[in-house]
Amino acid sequence: MRSWADYSPRNDLLDGRVILVTGATSGIGLAVSRDLVRHGATVVLHGRDAAALENVYNELKELGPEPVAAQLDLERAQGQEYQHLTDLIAERFERLDGLVHNAGILGDLSPIEHYDIGLWQKVMHVNVNAPFILTRCLLPLLHQSKDASILFTTSGVGNVGRAFWGAYCASKFATEGLAQVLADECENTSVRVNYINPGSTRTGMRRKAFPAEDPDTLPAPESITAAYLYLLGPDSAGMSGNRFEARSGKSTRKTVA
Repeated sequence: MRSWADYSPRNDLLDGRVILVTGATSGIGLAVSRDLVRHGATVVLHGRDAAALENVYNELKELGPEPVAAQLDLERAQGQEYQHLTDLIAERFERLDGLVHNAGILGDLSPIEHYDIGLWQKVMHVNVNAPFILTRCLLPLLHQSKDASILFTTSGVGNVGRAFWGAYCASKFATEGLAQVLADECENTSVRVNYINPGSTRTGMRRKAFPAEDPDTLPAPESITAAYLYLLGPDSAGMSGNRFEARSGKSTRKTVA
């Protein structure tokens, strides 16, 4: 695929699919969740704020299949809370067809020499440990799907180190490593694993990283949802272990030496 402009998903692309999106109450997570519902998916909406989740639930239930709200604080959640979410999905659907790891935090833009140790640990936990725990808990349900897609979120600093990007940069390197390991382990199963770089997008995290930047010069989150629809739907069946660029549609694949 040369560009996502070439991709025109049919209206019923995701009919019957159950997809969990983390960080679904704002930015890219919200835009993706909207389009998933519009194309027939039942979306499990994850967020840490109950009021924000309720607002998104009320909006999305008017667009398609009724979503499910799942409150979970990825910074503080313990094992039993992850298990409760897993049990909720198992009881209602008996399977999971998609998992979008979208939630994440930036931390500070600071040199390693001065990086706050507690903040480093927080960023690594939310961006790496929490997706690992959630994936581990949900894999049995993903294996119950005939075509399950796991999608991790990486970054432009996810495979090239950049000064002052500290824990965020390191966490995205780890995310790509986790995705590659899981893709290799899930080879010859019904579960495929890919990771996507959204690129420069008009989000709260982008504003924090570049406060002097004019947000009106950036593409809106709604402009990149085609990439997510493609990777979560049947049109990308069999694709696994790839790094996708949400802007260009380009993909690369790491090979084991």
